[in-house]
Amino acid sequence: MDKQKIGLLVMAYGTPSSLNEVEEYYTHIRRGNPPTPEKLQELIDRYEAIGGVSPLNAITKSQVEGLERKLNESTCSFQVYVGMKHAHPFIEETVEQMAKDGIHQVIGIVLAPHYSIMSIGAYNKTAREAAQAHGLEISCVDSYHLESLFVDALVLRVEAALARFPKAERKETMVLFTAHSLPEKIVEMNDPYPRQLRETAEAIATRVGISHWDNGWQSAGQTNVPWLGPDILEKMTMLKAEGVKQLLICPIGFVSDHLEVLYDIDIECQKLAQELDIHLERTASLNDDPLFIEALADVVLRKVNEH
Repeated sequence: MDKQKIGLLVMAYGTPSSLNEVEEYYTHIRRGNPPTPEKLQELIDRYEAIGGVSPLNAITKSQVEGLERKLNESTCSFQVYVGMKHAHPFIEETVEQMAKDGIHQVIGIVLAPHYSIMSIGAYNKTAREAAQAHGLEISCVDSYHLESLFVDALVLRVEAALARFPKAERKETMVLFTAHSLPEKIVEMNDPYPRQLRETAEAIATRVGISHWDNGWQSAGQTNVPWLGPDILEKMTMLKAEGVKQLLICPIGFVSDHLEVLYDIDIECQKLAQELDIHLERTASLNDDPLFIEALADVVLRKVNEH
């Protein structure tokens, strides 16, 4: 790439900015099918339980700003944009803005470390189609699940969370590395998603010296097809039956605090943990941690240098 300004398209899931947007947001996720009144109320109740609105948009903004600062310490000149999958500004809207701003070269990266054709693959496909429509050249990052600074940041979080257990119990603490579930059919497609999640978990477990660990699944869709499981709540019940009394959840598939972390783990899983008499802790999310931002910058700069 020449020395003209490089456009970085940072892609994220998006979240409602207020409770008034919840219906529109979930209708978009459900491809134009609004949630039932009962489901809508359940979703609103969840947002109210975490304070009325998800911090995801604010965190994404902070991540993007930090990444732009870090990248512009390099020899390249970057202008960083954010595009959302299910909220404004949508990926297509952002690519259009990039074209209007005179950007010609674009790097795309998703705020999700593990590749699946149904997740990062879908983001990148949307970005490529939008770029093609506006005559932009785009190169997309597929995954960064073993990026060294990304793993370093998670290792520090696991060590900090384990320190919250009594010293005598740490060796026996079970660590569950969780991520968003996807339809089971991806296994037949030889999709790399489950393998990449296992690789990240294994890298962390090896570094920290964890002997009891497994992968777990969250947020399975309510559809007619089977999803990867067992679900985290079911898994907790199974672990209790196996004699587990200390559990640490590390949501490696998510890089920010949002509903799947703040509600699913901090509220639902904690409630079940109390019922099961399990001591449950969670690792802090990466959010705008400088080590994570540096990891993303390294990934982007490597992509630039491929050209």
